[in-house]
Amino acid sequence: MNKKLCGTNYPASICFIVVNEFCERFSYYGMKAVLTLYFLTYLHWDKNLSTAVYHAFSSLCYFTPILGALIADSWLGKFKTIIYLSIVYVIGHVVKSVGAIPVVGNRDVHIALSMVGLILIAFGTGGIKPCVSAFGGDQFEEEHVSERQKFFSIFYMSINAGSLLSTVITPMLRGDVQCFGGDCYALAFGVPAALMVVALVVFSAGSGLYKRNPPQGNILLEVCNCIGFAIKNRWNRSKNDPQRKHWLDWAEDKYSKRLIQEIKMVLRVLVLYIPLPMFWALFDQQGSRWTLQATRMNMAFGDSFVIKPDQMQMLNALLILLFVPIFDLLIYPLAGLCRIKITPLRKMATGMIFAALAFGAATLVEVNVVKTVVDPAPAGKCLLQVFNLAGGNVTLKIPGSDTFPEPIQYLQDPPKYEMLPLAASGKEMKIQVTLNGETSECNHTLDQQKAYSLILYSETPGIRCKLVDDYIKKNEDGNPLLRFLNTQPEALSLTVGDVTFHVPSGYSMSPNKTVDRGEYPDVSCSSQSVKCSNLDLGLLDFGASYTVILTEESGQIVAHKLEDVKANNVHIAWQIPQYVLITIGEVMFSITGLEFSYSQAPVNMKSVLQAGWLLTVAFGNVIVLIVAEGAGLEQWKEFLLFACLLLGVCIIFSVMAYFYTYVDPDQLNKVYLEEAEREEDDDQDDVKEKTNDMHLKKQRKSTRL
Repeated sequence: MNKKLCGTNYPASICFIVVNEFCERFSYYGMKAVLTLYFLTYLHWDKNLSTAVYHAFSSLCYFTPILGALIADSWLGKFKTIIYLSIVYVIGHVVKSVGAIPVVGNRDVHIALSMVGLILIAFGTGGIKPCVSAFGGDQFEEEHVSERQKFFSIFYMSINAGSLLSTVITPMLRGDVQCFGGDCYALAFGVPAALMVVALVVFSAGSGLYKRNPPQGNILLEVCNCIGFAIKNRWNRSKNDPQRKHWLDWAEDKYSKRLIQEIKMVLRVLVLYIPLPMFWALFDQQGSRWTLQATRMNMAFGDSFVIKPDQMQMLNALLILLFVPIFDLLIYPLAGLCRIKITPLRKMATGMIFAALAFGAATLVEVNVVKTVVDPAPAGKCLLQVFNLAGGNVTLKIPGSDTFPEPIQYLQDPPKYEMLPLAASGKEMKIQVTLNGETSECNHTLDQQKAYSLILYSETPGIRCKLVDDYIKKNEDGNPLLRFLNTQPEALSLTVGDVTFHVPSGYSMSPNKTVDRGEYPDVSCSSQSVKCSNLDLGLLDFGASYTVILTEESGQIVAHKLEDVKANNVHIAWQIPQYVLITIGEVMFSITGLEFSYSQAPVNMKSVLQAGWLLTVAFGNVIVLIVAEGAGLEQWKEFLLFACLLLGVCIIFSVMAYFYTYVDPDQLNKVYLEEAEREEDDDQDDVKEKTNDMHLKKQRKSTRL
């Protein structure tokens, strides 16, 4: 008998299980929150590959629960399975954290360690997923039904609490703590690793209090064997065999009618599951595509508070905690009062519609977000902008192009990049520059699909030109990019926040570097011959790329800030509606779907439907993986495609739901119980008849004698 919490029917062992689940979910969601940006900024993968690997990992996490269930039910039992796979889980986190330390090997080593770590984590988290909640339910006595139900509510709250805290904290560890000269991914992965160690220690500490049920054999395996036998038997049937009403009835030669009837019930639900992966294909993009969208938005709330792009995922966990009681206590009862018939399948279809609306909202946001993005040049063309430092307005002529028809003003911020046709992979351009009636010629070779800045400056005699390569992509972590152009005859050194720039002399350009978003009214500068201090750069905003031209005026260095790539002008708050809509969809779809699966499954088949439900999540992530790598669409078109696909799937699901007949598995138990009682009565009657016959025969025999 389990020890009870003081004055209650709750086993003391559930405290260890709830704390274990909180720490494990903190570990999983905390690591996953920064995973996409880790691929982008640390491993330097592109957005499509980062998205594909992210969803491949998510998919694996939902395929492995079947393995965990098989191990627990057929071999080790739930307790040992949780312990052993948690050790695998911890090793995965440690390997993942080590792979994020720059001094440990080269990029190939980092990629290898990261992939090994993610695979181990997927086996760990997926393997224990079907065991922990069921193990918690095993701690209660059969008569304590209400206490068990409250435990599952507490268990679900611990999941969301761990998710909420981790998605707030780990992005802060990543971005606010600097280590090895950049974002501290080693710490952002290390803290979740430590929490998983705590989860393992806490769960092990309750070892003496747990009620442990021995392995009972895996019903999932029995179901698969029964289906396989039915298919094989039907395939091998002879022409003289009688017809069966259902193909599963061919298993009656080996399996009981009750098991076959239960499998039929489960298969009817599994058929309804076929359209469901499309919902998860949209839902799980919060951690990938939506996070990437956030990196191109303005994340400042006032002057003091700035949110990180990977912290926006916390909204989902926060809104879940808010919406679940609102829907249960307010919205569903109000709908009942209005005589609106709400069935589980109707709720799920409505949840799909809300998820599609969320991606419609994400599409509208994305259309406005991309307005600040510089589109790369297509094949056969390049991009060019001009910095005029020649001391007066200049006229620029490029043979075969009328790209710059108007004079270019001195120290003017170029309004945009201009597209130049090259008609080849590379072309030497003879550029004519006219200042005060005097024309100079510059020869430069331009390559296709690249972006350049052409720097014009005076030098006896005439005008000189200098061509520099530009980086036009927005910074992948959302922070601004900065570079300096030094017009002085000596090198300069500048410090912007924690970043130092060394700029060579003579109209040379420093490399682009990432700096933190913020106001920089007093940038330190060092020079031997010219006064160079207190440079005012003003606001360096999210997503922008700046070129700061350093010139000498009245014996002092002055900074002229030019904006190469526009700052993000769509505020991160515009993502809130899409998070609200997707969370409403989750409440109506996910929670209802779990309840529906539970209510429509026979008692011994609930684990089978749970495995089927988890597989819909896995296949949903596979869909994203395929689209991300194969479609090659602009992001807003991809969002719109997903929204339309889900609406189409919703229509198909609604038609399937219309023809679905709800069943009561308990009724099946009653039917078979009554049949069993009738069979038992018949057996007893047979025994009585045989007994009476024997007595009769004895009497006749004795009479003859």
